[in-house]
Amino acid sequence: MSTTIALVISAVAAFGITGGLGFVIIPWLRKLKFGQTILDIGPSWHKSKQGTPNMGGIMFIIGITAAFIIGCIVLAITGVEFHGTDAELYPTGDKVLVFATLGLAIGCGVVGFADDFIKIKLKRNEGLSAKQKTLGQLAVTLGYTATLWLSNNTVWYLPFIGPVNFAKNLFTSIVFWLLTVFIVYGCVNSVNLTDGIDGLCSSVTATVAVTFMIASGILRFAGLGVLSAALLGGMFGFLCWNWNPAKTFMGDTGSLFLGGMVAGLGYAIKCPLLLLPIGIIYVCETMSDIIQIGYFKITHGKRVFKMAPIHHHFEMCGWKEKKICLVFSSVNALFCIISLLILFFGRK
Repeated sequence: MSTTIALVISAVAAFGITGGLGFVIIPWLRKLKFGQTILDIGPSWHKSKQGTPNMGGIMFIIGITAAFIIGCIVLAITGVEFHGTDAELYPTGDKVLVFATLGLAIGCGVVGFADDFIKIKLKRNEGLSAKQKTLGQLAVTLGYTATLWLSNNTVWYLPFIGPVNFAKNLFTSIVFWLLTVFIVYGCVNSVNLTDGIDGLCSSVTATVAVTFMIASGILRFAGLGVLSAALLGGMFGFLCWNWNPAKTFMGDTGSLFLGGMVAGLGYAIKCPLLLLPIGIIYVCETMSDIIQIGYFKITHGKRVFKMAPIHHHFEMCGWKEKKICLVFSSVNALFCIISLLILFFGRK
């Protein structure tokens, strides 16, 4: 019961802080002329969104971080163990997993902030160069991977198989580093691609947050639950301002923060491979972009989709932004349920 109270307080606090900050931060962004520049590569009707305040992700970054701290205080007051109590998965408690997740998210958010700031304030539409953004994300990812390594969080639990320790020898250690960098970097950028229409990334990520909240109960990991609850509250608080027609966009500041958060939560449950079904929409967004670009180059100008990522394809087919958000979130929620069943029944 005490854990449930902490989760509820964390979610409500994140919702209230994030939503409330909209009354302060959105006017401030307007005053600073931090408006979104709509590029010609998107649907033509997106031009009407020109000037909408960007970098609104600052709202939920503050809201989630503050709510997480509040939730941790509640856990401490009520005497609930913060760390995972499943001895097989979390032999040393592994508190570091949750704090490293928040650190990864904030680090990615800083890279996104730099990108947004250059785009908006310095009037460079492309923001950071591809190389600069990649180097920034890789630096944060390598720092996160090193944290996992130094804290002995090198065990993955494979459903229906059991735990696999990557620290056994030099070869498996190298595999761990390569896989973690690939998974985290890929996840961060997949979430970033999903932020293309009003409310889409926020609503899809809300289903992901619920999934990790339930997973925290299965794994008896209260700290994970508090952070997931804060993420859920932050997403709903932001949707108050980001639902179509959006009053603000999260920008790369917000989407890269969310990408880091989702990736870290996948590692916190010791089963990052479940990020594939848990974030199936993120995966589809990325694959649609890869397929479109690859097919375009191979065929010298032909396309598989009317526009990529895939949410733009459905826009070009006549779907309204609200419909895309609801359908995509529902599909993601379905795969999240499947993921939870795998997590629950796949434990030996």
